[in-house]
Amino acid sequence: MNKFNAWIASKGLGSVLILAVLLAVVFPLVFDIFRLNLVGKYLTYGFVALGLVMLWGYGGVLSLGQGVFFGLGGYAMAMFLKLEASDPITTKIQSTPGIPDFMDWNQLTALPLWWQPFEYLPFALFAVVAVPTLLAFIVGYAMFKRRVGGVYFAIITQAVALILTVLIIGQQGYTGGVNGMTDLKTVLGWDTRTDSAKYILYYLCTFLLIGGILLCLWIQKSKLGTLLLAMRDKEDRVRFSGYDVAMFKVFVFCLAAALSGIGGALFTLQVGFMSPSFVGIVPSIEMVIYAAVGGRLSLVGAVYGTLLVNFGKTYFSESFPDLWLFLMAALFIGVTMAFPDGLAGLWDKKVKPWWQRKQAERLAIRAAVAADAATDTPVTQASPAARPTPAQLSGQSA
Repeated sequence: MNKFNAWIASKGLGSVLILAVLLAVVFPLVFDIFRLNLVGKYLTYGFVALGLVMLWGYGGVLSLGQGVFFGLGGYAMAMFLKLEASDPITTKIQSTPGIPDFMDWNQLTALPLWWQPFEYLPFALFAVVAVPTLLAFIVGYAMFKRRVGGVYFAIITQAVALILTVLIIGQQGYTGGVNGMTDLKTVLGWDTRTDSAKYILYYLCTFLLIGGILLCLWIQKSKLGTLLLAMRDKEDRVRFSGYDVAMFKVFVFCLAAALSGIGGALFTLQVGFMSPSFVGIVPSIEMVIYAAVGGRLSLVGAVYGTLLVNFGKTYFSESFPDLWLFLMAALFIGVTMAFPDGLAGLWDKKVKPWWQRKQAERLAIRAAVAADAATDTPVTQASPAARPTPAQLSGQSA
């Protein structure tokens, strides 16, 4: 057992193990199925937060458009689910049976060619990762090769989010428009609305999230992780050492996009719809807040930050429907001002040192007690021979 604990500590997996137990054991025992489904939805945002830790915390590149990749992954899964829900029997009352309802409303008479591959689940799963990654590669390569970074890159990612939102809303006949894609109830005939399905999707999301954390930890501890930190702190020195800084940035940007796409696909499965409201600038900024609150250098902290912010949003919106936006703003500002390094920074700089001091005190007391037991001399009281006599005390006072 001691060897296992030592191995966990040496690999830095203690916090990951605690998070895994919390998500896989504690939450299912504490929450009812409705609340657990909410937690599952929040965990899908955790994938975006993981990507931001790698991109922003380690790579030093702030993206304000991660909702784009979250939405692309979600829409890729939604297209498959929508086609499954639009079989000719279910849609026989439409003018053109066998196509999604929003296409029929917009007078399309055939399924567009680029929609047809999404009839197959393997292609949809491939697109969940490939489409966000491809867009990230195109944007990242174009920007980083020209050494565009900092606030300019953040603004460009916001522009991409705005453009994609307008495009999705404008192409209503192909995307469902502002309403998005709804009534996504089954996966290969399996009803995702049942309680058992919700439990399975929750655990699927949990295990994939833990897997994403382990993947990112492996990258952080590799030579690539060291280079990312070096690029963040001294980019010119890394470039002068012969490394292609731009391609490293492209890689970590694509990694963040792929993680976001997986989160978007799981979100679609959890809630049964996808709309452009999850693609634009506002959700993208919220996703940055998740990482900032949890700690942009901590993968586990980013997940905790995601849960905290979304639990707060749910609680405030239910308890204070007229004030919840102001309360959320106060929470964001207060946490970021009080803890610039997020919850993980609070733990590393305040809680952990305090705990280590307490542990050291306990060990010192145990060592003293052990020494006392070995010598039969109390350590909490002075021995009779060492106690001063009343005459000595009176002499000292004189």
